[in-house]
Amino acid sequence: MEDKMTYAQATKRLEEIVDKVEHSEQDIDALADLLKEAKELIAFCRERLYKVDQSVKEILEDEA
Repeated sequence: MEDKMTYAQATKRLEEIVDKVEHSEQDIDALADLLKEAKELIAFCRERLYKVDQSVKEILEDEA
């Protein structure tokens, strides 16, 4: 996975993977690789969301 990937890029790639899996556009040998990539993308997105959530909480606490 790219070091400088954005959240939007990651979610777009996840959508592409889901579409391929749903429409059987990959051969069975590639399925494991796609699912591994999807797992990594999901972890990346969760981490980004967590960091943003923490930043928002800090900002709101500073305003209070």
